[in-house]
Amino acid sequence: MKEHTLQPLQPLNGTILSEVDHHAKRIRCHKGESLFTHDELMHYFYIVISGKIKSYQLNLNNAKEQTIFIFREGDMFDTITLFDGEAHDVMYEAMEESELLQLPIEKMRELILTDRNFSQKFFPYIANQMRTLEETATDLSLYSTSERLIKLLLQNLDPRNRMKYDLLKGLSHTEIAKLIGTVRHVVERHLKALKEDGSIEVKHRKLQIVDARKLLDKLKLF
Repeated sequence: MKEHTLQPLQPLNGTILSEVDHHAKRIRCHKGESLFTHDELMHYFYIVISGKIKSYQLNLNNAKEQTIFIFREGDMFDTITLFDGEAHDVMYEAMEESELLQLPIEKMRELILTDRNFSQKFFPYIANQMRTLEETATDLSLYSTSERLIKLLLQNLDPRNRMKYDLLKGLSHTEIAKLIGTVRHVVERHLKALKEDGSIEVKHRKLQIVDARKLLDKLKLF
């Protein structure tokens, strides 16, 4: 990662960037770059200004990968280390050219304790992260890959779901598979079936939902 000159940062809707701008420096990450050491995440907290950063776990025995979050503009990490002060065994990768704010983690803790306006914005975001993790765990345990894919497609349209709204733009089938705990060819098989029944269409490698009601009806059938 390369540092560059910190310029004034304009507030972004739904984020707390304006609160931390003057405490942070900007970091640029390149597509495909593996990010951070445990030591970095013990000392710094990050907020995404632009681009996409993936957090994931990898099974070294079978190379199976599970995406935990895809962080985008206004998203923050690592909240687990922020709260418990322990190293977090998770990996990060830049999915595209990205820019981050790097904030000393002790300054972040200070802001949480002393700045009420900051806390009022920060904690609802953390609750949203926790709900997303809970939902992911439930989906992996209780729903089929077809159901998980349909839910993800519908959440991609729902602006109330902050972590998944408009998430699929630019994602490959492989990356979609990693989000729902399966492999590319399974996702492609399900997408083909949805395309054939008129629920979705794919134009210029862009996935579009044609009939959201039909997708909802399919969930009710499972």
